[in-house]
Amino acid sequence: MKPKLEKTDEAWRAELTPEQYAVCRQKGTERAFSGAYWDSHADGIYRCACCDEPLFDSAEKFDSGCGWPSFTAPASAEGVEEHADRSHLMVRTEVTCRRCGAHLGHVFDDGPRPTGLRYCINSVSIRLDERT
Repeated sequence: MKPKLEKTDEAWRAELTPEQYAVCRQKGTERAFSGAYWDSHADGIYRCACCDEPLFDSAEKFDSGCGWPSFTAPASAEGVEEHADRSHLMVRTEVTCRRCGAHLGHVFDDGPRPTGLRYCINSVSIRLDERT
C-alpha cells in the first residue's frame, strides 16, 4: 500500500468539489438516490475520489435498495479503515479510506451472503475506473 496521504484543509478545498469536500472531509452524506453510482451496473474498480486508492470492486456491488452504492466487501482489507461513529444519536461503523482518511460511508451487518455486510458508500466519495 502507498504511504498515508496528508494535505492541508486548504489543499483539499482547492482539489475537491464543494459536495466532495462536505462528504469526504467533513463526514457528510449525499442524499439517497442522488449519487452517480447508486444504480450503476458497470464493471470496474471504485477508487477513492480524493487519492485514487482502489477501494471496491463492482463484483461485490449489489442493489440494497438504500439509495447509495452498496458492496459486500472492500476490494482489499488494506484499502479501508472502520471507526466507531456515535454521531446523530446513533451507533454505526464509519468507513474511511486508509490512505487519505476520506469519509466514504458506513458498514452495516444486514448485507447478503457470504459476508453479511453492507458497505453503504457515498457516490461522491468514489469514482469508477471501468474495465475494458
